[in-house]
Amino acid sequence: MAAALVQGQATRVGFYSRTCPRAESIVRSTVQSHFRSNPAIAPGLLRMHFHDCFVQGCDASILINGPNTEKTAPPNLLLRGYEVIDDAKTQLEAACPGVVSCADILALAARDSVVLTRGINWLVPTGRRDGRVSLASDTANLPFFRESIDSQKAKFSNFGLNTQDLVALVGGHSIGTSACQFFSYRLYNFTNGGPDPTINPAFVPQLQALCPQNGDGSRRIDLDTGSGNRFDASFFVNLRNGRGILESDQKLWTDASTRTVVQQFLGVRGLRPLNFNVEFARSMVKMSNTGVKTGTNGEIRRICSAIN
Repeated sequence: MAAALVQGQATRVGFYSRTCPRAESIVRSTVQSHFRSNPAIAPGLLRMHFHDCFVQGCDASILINGPNTEKTAPPNLLLRGYEVIDDAKTQLEAACPGVVSCADILALAARDSVVLTRGINWLVPTGRRDGRVSLASDTANLPFFRESIDSQKAKFSNFGLNTQDLVALVGGHSIGTSACQFFSYRLYNFTNGGPDPTINPAFVPQLQALCPQNGDGSRRIDLDTGSGNRFDASFFVNLRNGRGILESDQKLWTDASTRTVVQQFLGVRGLRPLNFNVEFARSMVKMSNTGVKTGTNGEIRRICSAIN
């Protein structure tokens, strides 16, 4: 079912070329202007698109306000960038009222965020409609920072995404940060009173200095040490070197089935090399076509935070 959803979707590149020709350029310029004043919106928008697609499909259900909606759920409480989507929507409604969906704005903004952080550009198929259902309880579909690779693979395969897609998309952690509260447990009393043995021992004191025991759990640390503002494959170099921040990220290296893909992204001899940026773009298109609403299954919201 999920694999079938990816195929034969009603999305296509240039969906708005006649009905709202400036749609993509309006989104791009909006993301650029917000990025100039706050670069943290780039990883924020990329995560938001991912978190949207994994719950009810890519239908902007993450944007809906109200009690017990997706955005109120714990995995989504620290997402940022909602104001960028609202700003783009306001401009699009002025240019082409009732034409461009919030789901498409989010898909385009995620791509533009990767480009702004010096990653790849790719063509984003558009034509999604906005969903009307948003439930906090559905966010259990989202991968969790302590999750095993087998469990992560199961969640991705529900959307027709394979192991290579999983590794590529988690590589989105090449940009952005995590709060200490999501990984500091790895630094203290993880096993036999010591740190997580999969962390490079030379890296532990550096992390302990940034996230002291009983310190500020909301302090934010780059997920890709040394390259947190640039979209590149150095995230995978860090995993190989035992410098992954989240336990679920580091497991991409410790689990044999995903380590092979990491090694391909790193160009390890004897394996078919994979270009991370190219494969990331391919997996993003695949993911962004999951559970797409078309026709009467969805609507074009006038305000992204409220169903019509």
